[in-house]
Amino acid sequence: MSVFTTLTLEEVRAWLRDFAIGEIIELRGVAAGITNTNYFVITQNNRYVLTIFERNKLEELPYFVDLMTHLAKHGVPCPTPIADKNGLALHVLKGKPALMISCLKGSDTDTPNAAQCAQVAKALAQMHIAGRDFTRKSHNQLGADWRDVTAQQVLLKLTSEEQLLLKTELDYQNTLKLASLPHGVVHGDLFRDNVLFDGEKLGGFIDFYYACDDNLAYDVAIAVNDWCVLVDGSFDDEKLNAFLSAYQALRPFTEAECLSWHALLRCAALRFWLSRLFDFYYPATGELTHAKDPNHFKRILQHRIQLQQLAH
Repeated sequence: MSVFTTLTLEEVRAWLRDFAIGEIIELRGVAAGITNTNYFVITQNNRYVLTIFERNKLEELPYFVDLMTHLAKHGVPCPTPIADKNGLALHVLKGKPALMISCLKGSDTDTPNAAQCAQVAKALAQMHIAGRDFTRKSHNQLGADWRDVTAQQVLLKLTSEEQLLLKTELDYQNTLKLASLPHGVVHGDLFRDNVLFDGEKLGGFIDFYYACDDNLAYDVAIAVNDWCVLVDGSFDDEKLNAFLSAYQALRPFTEAECLSWHALLRCAALRFWLSRLFDFYYPATGELTHAKDPNHFKRILQHRIQLQQLAH
């Protein structure tokens, strides 16, 4: 979450005239994250999150609105889209798509313990199960085609060592056959800053705007690559075991998922190394924005490659 589009309190008050949420008393920009503009909209009784979509077109967004509504109805801890008096949740604000959602209790954590990892894993499994009867589909915009294009955009900016790592990994991943693995709704970005804890209790998942239809175990790989790592990018075995045990207690991996696990970990690591490289070398302009360190996910990718080699 970031601020690229500047809004004033008066502008938001005018926009909110058709919403039955009471008088807005404060508007506060949210600095974390790198993709969309986010503000806290604070009334006397409640707090909401207003998102301005910087990259998505309006017609792409009903999927996310319907998904969050569906998951919330099925008991998955996530925000609920807020509709106006006409029943519409999606709007245009300053020429860009806008959506307001409920604000969950809690805050993110930089240093989760094993018990918190297990709570996240359980809720992720619940989300994957609840997504089985969600009928809308959305293609992963950050899949193989994006990966190859983005790699070419950043390749010449890398050191010779990094270029070799990237080319070798692309060659490997382009040979993978993962389409037959169990598919469904994935969050796609379940990092620590997209999960809230109210004390030791899970508050819920946020930022569903990378959600799509993809391999379920890939979503798990994305999560453990952030929740269960040490500073050097290697796994914290206690947290990893807690996460995988809690997840598979509800949705056990298939044999094919187990066989593909190391490959999925590498796919997840490369996806975020590339996106961070792109944001580092081609930064968006805006207030309160920041790019995350690409080297963190380069180290994670190198560890996942080594882990697979050791497993064989």
